[in-house]
Amino acid sequence: MDDILLSTEQKMESTIENLDKRLLNIRAGRANPAILDNVTVSYYGVDTPLKQLATISIPEARQLCIKPFDRSSIGLIEKGIYEANIGLTPNNNGETIILNIPALTEETRKEYVKQAKAVAEEAKIALRNIRQDGMNDSKRLELPEDDIKAVQDDIQELIQKYNKIVDDKAKEKEQELMSI
Repeated sequence: MDDILLSTEQKMESTIENLDKRLLNIRAGRANPAILDNVTVSYYGVDTPLKQLATISIPEARQLCIKPFDRSSIGLIEKGIYEANIGLTPNNNGETIILNIPALTEETRKEYVKQAKAVAEEAKIALRNIRQDGMNDSKRLELPEDDIKAVQDDIQELIQKYNKIVDDKAKEKEQELMSI
């Protein structure tokens, strides 16, 4: 019984970690290196994450500075940023690439809030699927009905706890996006 609860809680925890990562990728008008997490560069024929080819710094609140370890790769990095379609235009000065983060319009903010809510809803769906798996696993156990009911009640408490965490994170991201 404890194994089912532990396994269910670990899966729910990993869902929350995934939610955090996905919410980080939704821009809030401030520079965040996480925007570049999905950028890969074709470096010597191998798709390489940008993080492995350059240092990424934040010189100003709305600016990212990418300084490649190998200056000859600057054009490849620029091309990788274009291909990643992250909505930012790289400015190449020969040594570094500067990404200016545009100020968000009201319409853009609302669109990002919709994205955040969609990501939160996907997390809730994943949590419900995990709950269902836990419920099914508890039914397969050769235990008295009272014990099965107790395990299912514990699983229900877990989902309520994690749904509240998802709601709180979504609300927090919405406030972050809507604040000017």
